[in-house]
Amino acid sequence: MLRIAVPNKGALSGPAAAMLHEAGYRMRKESKELVLVDPTNEVEFFYLRPKDIAIYVSAGKLDIGITGQDLLIDSGADAEVILPLGFARSTFRFAAKPGTVSDIEGLAGKTIATSYEGIVAKHLAESGVDASVVHLDGAVETAIELGVAQVIADVVETGTSLRNAGLEVFGEPIMKSEAVVIRRSGADGDDPKVAQFLRRLQGVLVARSYVMMDYDCRAEHLEKAVALTPGLESPTISPLHNEGWVAVRAMVPAKEAQRIMDDLYELGARAILTTAIHACRL
Repeated sequence: MLRIAVPNKGALSGPAAAMLHEAGYRMRKESKELVLVDPTNEVEFFYLRPKDIAIYVSAGKLDIGITGQDLLIDSGADAEVILPLGFARSTFRFAAKPGTVSDIEGLAGKTIATSYEGIVAKHLAESGVDASVVHLDGAVETAIELGVAQVIADVVETGTSLRNAGLEVFGEPIMKSEAVVIRRSGADGDDPKVAQFLRRLQGVLVARSYVMMDYDCRAEHLEKAVALTPGLESPTISPLHNEGWVAVRAMVPAKEAQRIMDDLYELGARAILTTAIHACRL
């Protein structure tokens, strides 16, 4: 069986479980379950702390895992990304009291508080900056006020919590992260079970990004309509009972669907419908 590590809690857990369910895998019903066997799909899931997943995968105990790219880098584990998953996106940045530090060079000699010392230490080394790093498990925003550090490094989404703490971000982002599938560096890249698993997840990603669009249009407007909805290879065209009309079906990007519907309507197309795609293989 393919042995897969998945997050047992936190921001990664719910979206990862939803994606695996959409990909046709059995998911646990109780949060206390640590191991789940899916005999139909020949997969065994191990529910682990997100921070530990890269370690287990790099040790060869598990074949692949789902974790955050930031957690992979922070762990220093000998594992590599094989598929970005597009959720749990975040940006990792430095922050300090306004007017105290403006760029990474200004970190020299400072103490930086963070929950991700591996990422920060690596970034400082690559930038040639000598600074101290203090590990905190959470609530790093208070570290400056309490005198633990002069600078913090943390995940920034809206920046509201930083502003509430009287801090502001500075410099370029340390890194951008998202959920990823990982495997041990140097592992067999031709494993058919891993390839099938990745195809299923890729199918979910495509299904989430596209909708199926159907519409009717006059035959003389078909070329212009097809230019708006080219599909992946080409759209499906079928003649209608009413002479001079055709039915068109094509996959279109979900984020552009409303604009495309407006353009088709202006072109004279009617009965324009969109439906969700639940799974696909390209």
